[in-house]
Amino acid sequence: MNNFAFYNPTKVLFGKETIGQIGKEIEENAVKKVLLLYGKSSIFKNGVYDKTVASLKENGIEFVELGGVKPNPVLAKVNEAIDLCKKENVDGILAVGGGSVIDSAKVIAAGFYFDGNIWDCFEGKAAATKSLPIFTILTLSATGSEMNAFAVVTKEDEYKKWAFTAGSSSYPTVTVIDPEIQFTLPKE
Repeated sequence: MNNFAFYNPTKVLFGKETIGQIGKEIEENAVKKVLLLYGKSSIFKNGVYDKTVASLKENGIEFVELGGVKPNPVLAKVNEAIDLCKKENVDGILAVGGGSVIDSAKVIAAGFYFDGNIWDCFEGKAAATKSLPIFTILTLSATGSEMNAFAVVTKEDEYKKWAFTAGSSSYPTVTVIDPEIQFTLPKE
């Protein structure tokens, strides 16, 4: 047998009706305003959006929204979100979705503090070392992004799909996993 030590700094709230706890978790981490980041329409159809917004409001968390993150997230959307976060002076990111939304959130969170083109970090020309706090509500289990420090984004104009991390600051602070939400996923 091999001995080992395991540490994952992400707090996971797992179970039925846990989405309503996200506002309290954000508030307890001294975050006042978040970017609410999501993909397309599924969070509106399955009730996740309404539960999320209600929890944010109940806990006095301000938010700005940006939807439209697509599978295999793209740098253009990440850059749009970085600009929005700086303009709105958010102090956290709330990613609601699957791996693509969460991956985007990690790059956005680091890009908020990074002075320059965040793609330089993908190419090894620079390193991001600081990120806004990241909170997630997982709606699709597939990538493990809800509990790791890595992200993959595509730079469409150069056909590059590369990995990124800002080290330990890229780990989500809190992840909410309500498995009942995943009952709504299509069979395929």
